[in-house]
Formats: sequence, structure tokens, C-alpha cells
Amino acid sequence: MTGLAASAALLSSATLGIVSTAQAAPKTIRVAYLSFAVSNSYDAPMLAAAKAVAAADGVSVTVFDANNNPATQYTQLQDVITSGRYQGIITQPIVSTNLVPLVQKAIKKGIKVVNIDQILGASYATDKPQVRGLSANVVFMPTRIGTLMGTQVVSACGSKKFNPCNIAYMYNIKGSTLDTAIYNAFNKVVSKHSNIHQVANGSGYFTISLADTAVANILQANPNLNLIVGSDQSIEGAQVALASANNKNVVLVGFGASAAGIAGVKSGAWYSDVAQAPATEGQEGMIALVAAIKTGKNMGTIDPVAKLPLHGLVTKADASHFTGEWPG
Repeated sequence: MTGLAASAALLSSATLGIVSTAQAAPKTIRVAYLSFAVSNSYDAPMLAAAKAVAAADGVSVTVFDANNNPATQYTQLQDVITSGRYQGIITQPIVSTNLVPLVQKAIKKGIKVVNIDQILGASYATDKPQVRGLSANVVFMPTRIGTLMGTQVVSACGSKKFNPCNIAYMYNIKGSTLDTAIYNAFNKVVSKHSNIHQVANGSGYFTISLADTAVANILQANPNLNLIVGSDQSIEGAQVALASANNKNVVLVGFGASAAGIAGVKSGAWYSDVAQAPATEGQEGMIALVAAIKTGKNMGTIDPVAKLPLHGLVTKADASHFTGEWPG
């Protein structure tokens, strides 16, 4: 994270070097950071990178931890708006639509808002801002993640000559809007291939130990399983379950591009991974927010994986060019 923090400072200075004298920023800029869960290993580098940018610009950051509770997050945003203390807000919505009216209210009151990581709005098929006046939207498009996972499963089944190819799909929280959007895009790809059979599914809840238990049950019920696909935490849990069963035949496809996932692809233990870059999101989000507060400039859509090889697809051929931004 040291290099990223230095980069954040340089990027921030470059971005904010020219400040409009006609739109002078307040003496002390206060920003509210609405985290979906501070303890989550994926959010930690995002928050750290955002704080590094803020520190470089003398911006005060107050973190509000919703701990995966959408009702708590809604109340926190209400309190931030009514307090009148903050010139800017970073949102990480747990539920894509319930914060929209409050974000609209904040913008109307003159508070700058940048959304990062999670979709803010009704559509999961776009990374464009869905709230008028949003200063920036720095997110991964869930449908794109699902589509890439689907193409990688098709590729893996073909290269391994599995026919049929029996797969297990690991949700994070089955039934959540995010998981549904990713799965529907995934299924749209794999359902076109008659040799691919989805014989099981489970939920990992972004937790390695819970995924281990779920996959162990799947393996017991499906001895002819060929492939498991899911988030990096689920695939790490699957590795534990496979090792316990002394099963070296199941192919693994993940999404997240954590340090563990990239190492797995490099070693050949994983077939591929679809990248997420949480630290980049935190960095770019805070840069955009401070710029909006100081200059009034909106940066619109910012794609956090735009500069990565193959737009963020980690394969054994290019895994050495990736650096994991979270441990997994």
C-alpha cells in the first residue's frame, strides 16, 4: 500500500493543482465515508487508499461503518446530511436503490457525492452515474463480471475437454440484488452451451470458512463435479474443501483478483480470475470528491480496471502483470 499512497498523493496534486478562485473551498474540508463494512478485507485497502489521498490534501475523513446493514447505512447517511458538517460524501451502497433519495437530497443541499464500488441506482448493467449531479461513479459493472466469469467457464470446460462439464456456482449471498445480477449475466453465457450442466450451487458469504463447508457438501453430493466458480473467498474455501477430500481434478474460476487469486492463477491452481481493484477505487473516488469540492468539477464515470491487461481478466499468460490490491 506504500506505493499506492505515494501515487495517490501525486495524482491528487496533479488533479487539484488548479483551483478556481471563484469557487473557493472551505478552510477545513470534511468528508463522510460510508463503508459497507470496515472489517471486510476487501474494503480495508479501499478505505486506506481514500484516506491517503485525503491526508495529502489536508481533508478530514469520518468513517461510518454500516457493518453490512442497509438500515444502519440509511440512518448514517441521514445523520451526515442533517449534521451540516460535511462538504463531501463517499457512498458504498449495500442496497443499490435505498440511498438514492438521500443522495439526491445531499446534492440538492450542495454536498458533493461520489459513489464507489457498489451500484447506486436501479440498473446493474451500467457503470454510468444514475443520480443526476453525482460528482463521480467509480464502480465495477456486475453484469460485466458475470459475463467474463461465464466466458472463462466455457473456456475452461473446452480446454479440459469436459463433456459434460458439471459445474457448481458459488453465490456470495444468494438472492441479493448484486448476486442476482452477476449470476444472470453468467447464466446468459453458459446456458448457450448444452455440455455445461450447473449441478449445484452454494453461498460463501464472502467468507472462506463458510465456503469451505458449502463446497464440502457439494463435493459429497456431486462426485463427478468438474468446476467451481465464484468470488475469490469462495474459491479459497473450495481449495480447502478439495484438499480435505484429496480432490485434485476440479477446475477453479474466480472473481476479485485478490493476492490469493492472482497467486492461484500464476501457479495453475486456478484457471482464471476476473479483476477488481478496491484500492484503485478508493484512490480515484477520493481524488474525484476533493476535486468536486474544490473546483465543482464532475468526473462522471471512472473505470477502475480500464488500464489493466485484458481489461482485468487474469489468466496464467498475464497474471504476472497483476498486483492484488486486497489479500482475499
